[in-house]
Amino acid sequence: MKICNFGSMNLDHVYQVDTFLQPGETKSSRSLFTNCGGKGLNQSIAAAKAGNQVVHAGVIGSGGEMLEEVLAKNGVDVSLLSHVDAPSGHAIIQVDDAGQNCILLFGGTNQMLTEAYITEVLDKMDADTLVLLQNETNLVGFIMEEAHKRGMKTALNAAPMDEKVLSYPLELLDWLIVNEVEGKQIANCQTDDEILPVLRKKYPDCGILLTLGSRGAICDYAGEMYQIGCFKVPVVDTTAAGDTFTGYFLYGMGNGLGVADSLLLATTASAMAIGKKGAADSVPLYEEVAENMKNQVFGTLKAQKK
Repeated sequence: MKICNFGSMNLDHVYQVDTFLQPGETKSSRSLFTNCGGKGLNQSIAAAKAGNQVVHAGVIGSGGEMLEEVLAKNGVDVSLLSHVDAPSGHAIIQVDDAGQNCILLFGGTNQMLTEAYITEVLDKMDADTLVLLQNETNLVGFIMEEAHKRGMKTALNAAPMDEKVLSYPLELLDWLIVNEVEGKQIANCQTDDEILPVLRKKYPDCGILLTLGSRGAICDYAGEMYQIGCFKVPVVDTTAAGDTFTGYFLYGMGNGLGVADSLLLATTASAMAIGKKGAADSVPLYEEVAENMKNQVFGTLKAQKK
């Protein structure tokens, strides 16, 4: 499957701390390392490592050469990237002793997409291309509309969640990917159990993937609903776990695996990702995921029909 990802690209400055900073608190971190991230970049790499043909569309600024190099190194087509003289996006990430993360973003050039550039990129894509989006760039709604006009399928990972998401033409989507916090805000409901019924009523033609962190995920697609738990594995860094899940799930659905097998593939890949430090570097290759599943390294798990 071919994916065109209009995605964010950030230089991640990762600080290892015992606990997250509180208001008014100053403390020293134990270590600092810089790597490439951003939900867009991570999802492009995950989708490419899963086996998709991925074109990454976005804007790179000063100091962002490393971002382009990492995408290309991981098999992502970077030929359509735009370059401008402005600060690239970056993130300040705290990772605590439990492997949880807290992220502060600066959008930079991720917020500099133009309608002309978007149109130019989409005009170069085939009609069967899946357009992948996150909420870390500008003009997301415009991209959805233009892709829909061209008969392309679209998938939105509605993160990070803000009021802009509610203004997007979500009814045009083929896939809406949310966690429980994002899902409750879009559905305007109070409990996790209400999310899928409300979203299904609002967007009857859209596949909905609800990720639940350590509780697994639920997928509502084509009149059927499947739920899967998650593997109990040591947690090193959860930064790219969700993006890995997204990339591998879309690979499975785009290559005929079906919902249940796509959920298992994505769950295995994300479990492998949280066992390594970093964002893009932690995403496993498809061959590694397949070997893990074959040997049941993490044990057995199966998506159940609800």
